[in-house]
Amino acid sequence: MTTMPRPAEEAEENVYDRRSLHERIAADLRDEIMTGDLAPGASLPSTVRLKERFGASNATVQKALGLLKDERLVVGRAGAAVTVREHRQLTVRPASTMAPADTGEPYRWLAETAKCGGKARSKLLAVAEITPPADVSAALRLPDGGTALLRHQVLMLDDEPVELVHAYYPLGIARGTALMEHRRIKGGTPTLLAGLGHLPRLSVDHVSARIPTRAQYEALRLPGDLPVLRTLRVVYADDEQPIEATVMAKAGHLYELRYEFTPE
Repeated sequence: MTTMPRPAEEAEENVYDRRSLHERIAADLRDEIMTGDLAPGASLPSTVRLKERFGASNATVQKALGLLKDERLVVGRAGAAVTVREHRQLTVRPASTMAPADTGEPYRWLAETAKCGGKARSKLLAVAEITPPADVSAALRLPDGGTALLRHQVLMLDDEPVELVHAYYPLGIARGTALMEHRRIKGGTPTLLAGLGHLPRLSVDHVSARIPTRAQYEALRLPGDLPVLRTLRVVYADDEQPIEATVMAKAGHLYELRYEFTPE
């Protein structure tokens, strides 16, 4: 791998990048892990080579590696090689989880995530009628101050939080259904909505990278100020009727989204 020469640590000055050197080292290594240049199971370069590459002291290199360990991207201990975790980053394919599950089948997110290895499960945190955030209210076409049903859950993989989910439903659709009950729904809400005659016809995702809120930071057990991927997904039924608006947040350094489409 070809690398650009680096200035000596003692002389480090950068007009634009005001991060400390160990944060910049971690950023470069993180990028190589996420692009696959450092593959799952591969050993990172030795401390000696990293010191030479980045013009850094031993303590600075170790501090950078400590960040990557906290982020669950690498594993290792003192005196042993540091290696990339086998499941250092997972690819999420939204299209694969959109359709209702077949009869007797689990929620599609659980089935798809389990293919990555490990045990996937969902934990329902709250069910309540609330006034949603402004972008959700607009997506559901609610009046000013209007309320919707919130189903709030966290999705887990091997007891590690993967995604924080706030799913909102118009009360005209939710009332009198299992959506209002504080329990998990067999097959997931897409299956329930389809059974009620609200078949999903179109889904629109609004994806952004954001600094995590306090609630996201805690629920996702984030190690630092890395961004989260925030997705606002609006699902429409016939006649472009919005039937669901979901805000999903996941750790940006551990997950990527994969969309497949053809030119119009």
